[in-house]
Amino acid sequence: MTTEPRNVVLVHGGFVDGSGWKGVYDHLKADGLNVTVVQNPTLSLAGDVAATRMVLDAQDGPTVLVGHSYGGAVISEAGNHEKVAALVYIAAFAPDKDESVNTLIADPPPGAPVPPILPPVEGFLFLDREKFADSFAGDLPAAEARFLADSQVPWGVDALGGTVTEPAWRSRPSHYLVATDDRMIPPPAQRAMAERAGATVTETAGSHAVYVSKPGEVAALIKRAAAGAGA
Repeated sequence: MTTEPRNVVLVHGGFVDGSGWKGVYDHLKADGLNVTVVQNPTLSLAGDVAATRMVLDAQDGPTVLVGHSYGGAVISEAGNHEKVAALVYIAAFAPDKDESVNTLIADPPPGAPVPPILPPVEGFLFLDREKFADSFAGDLPAAEARFLADSQVPWGVDALGGTVTEPAWRSRPSHYLVATDDRMIPPPAQRAMAERAGATVTETAGSHAVYVSKPGEVAALIKRAAAGAGA
């Protein structure tokens, strides 16, 4: 029997920073887990993978690596690190070899809502602030959704185009949380990526910001992934 991982590394997605993980962090810490939040520069996929690997290098043993949204692309590449015991995707992209976020969003399901991404400015993307809540954070209190909209992190175009070379989900047990009310990554697309990755799938009613609105559910999934990795 292997040792159940006691370390968790949380990776945020585009347009936001690591502070959105605070609720999940608190739940995991209360259960005695060691938790680290990666602050991605979100300039390029390679840079975000490097930042994540630096955090993984510092872990003292087996680790569950968690990614939300674009963070799923990051963990798909960084998850090949020797300390990663399991992967958890939270309403996240799960690219295959030679795929990028751009590849995965190029052919949306019919009738899927279109995220309100504004035209790039000097190589960076933002969401329309007035449409942010409806698309990204529909189940958060209005004030909290507005704060996320007003504190957006510029998302580098190069990050969207960065391709995965060897998806870690091919060699690591994976779990996937589908947010059924997501208006950023359509739920059918989430299910298709999860199935392709052979992930254990959980579904919950939630927006793209489900990791903020339902931190207890997300933390419980991460703990199940840790338990499974230690079986």
